[in-house]
Amino acid sequence: MSWGEALVLGAVQGVTEFLPVSSSAHVSLAGRLFGGRDPGAAFTAVTQLGTEAAVLWWFRDDITRLARGSTRAPGSSTEARSAWSIIAGTVPICLAGAGLRRLITGPFRDLRVTATMLAGFGLVMRAADRKSVQDKTIEDVTIRDGVLFGCAQALSLVPGVSRSGATIAGGLFLGYERSEAARYSFLLAVPAVLISGAQQAFDVARDPNPPEWGHLAAATGVAFGTGYGVIAWFMRHLAEADLRGFVRYRFALAALLAGLLLVGTLRPEDQV
Repeated sequence: MSWGEALVLGAVQGVTEFLPVSSSAHVSLAGRLFGGRDPGAAFTAVTQLGTEAAVLWWFRDDITRLARGSTRAPGSSTEARSAWSIIAGTVPICLAGAGLRRLITGPFRDLRVTATMLAGFGLVMRAADRKSVQDKTIEDVTIRDGVLFGCAQALSLVPGVSRSGATIAGGLFLGYERSEAARYSFLLAVPAVLISGAQQAFDVARDPNPPEWGHLAAATGVAFGTGYGVIAWFMRHLAEADLRGFVRYRFALAALLAGLLLVGTLRPEDQV
């Protein structure tokens, strides 16, 4: 991987990680177009550490409150209930990630799957966005809601679904406001991404063919900077707009991807 490719992929990761458009789909596609191959699940997971650092900084006050709440009994306060809902909500993706690891790093990265998920989950997001009552805030979250948010998040293990798209859609179906669903989505992602990124970094370090750590670090740093800017924009956007633009974009990208596959510019099974 060249320095240019690493920086481009880091920027793509940072720009798309928090938008409901699937960062893994964009990184996979960009890698194949610029470098001729999918950068792989490990690259995506490690560079996500950069975007999660942006979440930790942007939502530092929320995270401080959640850290305090995690030391108390679940029903003792709103902070405690929110903290334990995130702990409970992390369980589904951990179980799915462990059980489906071979699929996640292999067959799920087939571009035909990605194109299908981009379009198919776009329909799910549109249906969620049209739900009539969306008035709950993060202070209303329960352990049950946390688990349901977590099940939605687990769907994002399939490239093309989108972590934020899945959890925001899940939150909308549960009756949460868009901006509140996004806020909870970002906070819920922190434990799962940190665990996944650390595990992948450990696996990469043990690989007999070690990666170019400088390039990977640069991509992660770029992901942090671009991700922070996107969080700021996206939270303002959701306060006054719906998800229709992102749904249209998903359909367009799915059509482009399908077209590139049909003409042979991309091969569905290309892997690192």
